[in-house]
Amino acid sequence: MKKIITLGEVMLRLSPPGEQRFFQTNSYDVEFGGSEANVGAALAFWGNEVYHLTAFPEQEIGWAAAARLRRNGIKTDFVKFYPGRMGIYFLEQGAMQRSSQVIYDRANSVFANFDGSDINWDAVFSGAEWLHWSGISPAVSKNSAAMTLKALQEANKRGIPVSGDLNYRSNLWQFGKKPYEVMPELMNLTQVMIAGTRDFSACLNIEFEDFEHAKGYLFNNFPNLKYLSKTERTSHSSSHNTIVGDLITVDDWYTSKTYDLTHIVDRVGTGDAYAGGLIHGLLYLQPQDAIDFAVAAGAIKHSVPGDVLLCSLAEVHELVVGNAIGKIKR
Repeated sequence: MKKIITLGEVMLRLSPPGEQRFFQTNSYDVEFGGSEANVGAALAFWGNEVYHLTAFPEQEIGWAAAARLRRNGIKTDFVKFYPGRMGIYFLEQGAMQRSSQVIYDRANSVFANFDGSDINWDAVFSGAEWLHWSGISPAVSKNSAAMTLKALQEANKRGIPVSGDLNYRSNLWQFGKKPYEVMPELMNLTQVMIAGTRDFSACLNIEFEDFEHAKGYLFNNFPNLKYLSKTERTSHSSSHNTIVGDLITVDDWYTSKTYDLTHIVDRVGTGDAYAGGLIHGLLYLQPQDAIDFAVAAGAIKHSVPGDVLLCSLAEVHELVVGNAIGKIKR
C-alpha cells in the first residue's frame, strides 16, 4: 500500500437525467467530482492510502462532499472547512453527433479562496510516496495557484515524486494571470507530466509544431522531468470514441493498444481514470505495463456513470490481456 496525496477542488455536479438537455429537464442528478479527487478515488479503490487536500464550505453540502470522498476510500484528515460556497458545474450529456456540454459556477468558492496557509505539510507528506496535481487548480485563483506551488515545493523538498495533468482549460484562467506566467514553475517541480501538444503550447507560450517538438523542448529544459504521457482520442461521435496512450522517456517510447469505445456511458472522468492508472502503474509496474494499465483504466471509465472509476485491479488487468470482455461473470 502506497500513501498518495492528491489536491484540488471538488465540486457539486448537476446533470439532467439520461441525455436530456438543460432546457427540457425538470430535475438534476447529483454527483460530487473533481479531477484530482477522481484520480484519488481510483487509486484508493485499488488499495492505496489516498489523502485529498481541498477546502469545503462549513455546512451540510460541504460535509456531504467530504463524506463522498470517504465513501470512495479517500481519507479526509487534511480537508479544511470554512464559511462560503461550494463550486458547482452543470453537465449535459451528449449523444450521437451532439456534444456534451459543461457550464461552471465556481467563482469565489471556498476552494478558490483557499491558500493552504494552515496546512501542516510535515503531517501531509509523512510517509507519502506520490503527489498528484492538475492544471485546473492553479487556474482557479491566485490563492489556489499559490497553494499548488507550495505543495509541489514541499514534495520536492522531501524527494516525493510529483505527477501533473496539465489539463489546460482556457475559460478558467480569469484571475489576471496567463498560464505561461504560472505553469512553468509548477512544471519544473513535476517528474511526470500528462499533456498533449496544445497543453504544452498554452502553458509555455510556445507554438510547438507537434508532440515530438514539444518532447525535445521539455526534456531539454525541465531537468526534473522523467516521464511524459498523453492519450490520442478520435471522436467519431459523442457515443463512439477511439483511444490510445503513450508513455515517453528521454530515450524510450511506450504505446498501449487501441480501444474502440462504441457505446459510451459517461466520458467525464475518463482522463482522471487514465491518470490514476498511470500513477498506479508507475508505482507498481514496468513502463510498458504501466501505460497498458492506464489506458485500460481510462477505457473502462467510459462505461461507468458519474465522475469516478469504480473497478477492481483484476478488471483492469483482464481488459489489458483481453479476457472476459463483456461476458457475464459467474
